[in-house]
Amino acid sequence: MLNPLRPLKYLPWILLLQASVVTTIFAIAVDLLLSLSFLVPVVHTVALQLLNSPLEILIRLGAAVGVGALGVVVLKRWFRQIIVTNSILWALVPCLLLCLFLKSVLGLPAPLLPALDYTVLVGVVLGVFWRGRRY
Repeated sequence: MLNPLRPLKYLPWILLLQASVVTTIFAIAVDLLLSLSFLVPVVHTVALQLLNSPLEILIRLGAAVGVGALGVVVLKRWFRQIIVTNSILWALVPCLLLCLFLKSVLGLPAPLLPALDYTVLVGVVLGVFWRGRRY
């Protein structure tokens, strides 16, 4: 009988983790630049109103979709030795989630990047497959 998990060990996990780390670093840098704009009083009040409203879940979902899409872009641009397929995209999702989890555990400053929860899982999957839909 065939083992359905056997092909997983042949995926380029190290390169996928490296792409996920680069993606997370970019996302933290963009998040810190956005949080610097909160120093302006007008932007600060608008941001507080948005983040304390029901739209907060959509903002956090959008950030997670952005991280997933950025992961595919980083993978295609800087890790050209990886041939992007459907299985590579599915393997990229847990790598990105692991990096986001490590970001939250290490306490790295990223006020808009959400902590790992179900919304982030759905957002990363949507972002990865939205950007990598032709694969």
